[in-house]
Amino acid sequence: MYDIIIIGAGPAGISASLYAKRANMKVLVLYYGKSEIEEAVKIDNYYGFINGISGIELYNNGIKQAQNLGIELIEKEVLNIVITDNSIFNIKTKDEIFSSKSIILATGNNKIKSSIKGADNFEGKGISYCAICDGFFYKNQNVVVIGNGQYALNEANELSNIVKTLKIFTNGLDKPLSKKYEIDTRKIKEIHGDSKVTSIEFEDGELYNVDGIFIAQGIAGGLDFAKKIGIITQNSFIKVNEKMETNIKGIFSCGNITGGLLQINKAVYEGAKAGINAVKYIKES
Repeated sequence: MYDIIIIGAGPAGISASLYAKRANMKVLVLYYGKSEIEEAVKIDNYYGFINGISGIELYNNGIKQAQNLGIELIEKEVLNIVITDNSIFNIKTKDEIFSSKSIILATGNNKIKSSIKGADNFEGKGISYCAICDGFFYKNQNVVVIGNGQYALNEANELSNIVKTLKIFTNGLDKPLSKKYEIDTRKIKEIHGDSKVTSIEFEDGELYNVDGIFIAQGIAGGLDFAKKIGIITQNSFIKVNEKMETNIKGIFSCGNITGGLLQINKAVYEGAKAGINAVKYIKES
């Protein structure tokens, strides 16, 4: 049992972890995949670096700083968050469940929108990004999950006992490690439909008739978790108050996932606020 689990190890997440740890909280940082900051070749507008610094160097320095303070960091992909009846948060990875009294979402602005032609036209009309949220509406129907990683397999597992047929389409990427589902690696050309989704067209011209499509490309991000557990979002960002609290008690969010100025300065500031206020929440509750 941790006091605070932070999901994300970028500037916001690490900043939150430093403040929480210095308040003598039991802190865990879970992170996976590439951080947005690593893509910056050179950062010239961040305080204290007279010759600038590369994004990957700043990112690695942050992780080392947290480790030097004794903060536990584990590189694991988070697949789901479950809130128990006694307001404990269970964070599910592929092979472990971590529990905490509070969560800080600092995943960055992870965009899960599909680039497949036609996908934008059918959001809410046969295309969903959340199996737990919308799986029931496809009971005894033919469904496809688009994705090729552990997150796609997790969404498929959520749907398997509800739908009539289930396939995973990787859209030209490698197969996920599973023998449980029928998997098609062909590249998808377009999604078709009228008032709702009716079929998927592959680049070889073949059509596959379908009632519903669940997009699970890449890894789960802050918006995915928000949708699954009822956190309010606005314009594809998590909505927070001045304390970085979401609408769910005990869950805070900070950094690019909250919108506004998408800069390191803002991420570090919000991380500090989230860490401080998560500590206050633990002490008061």
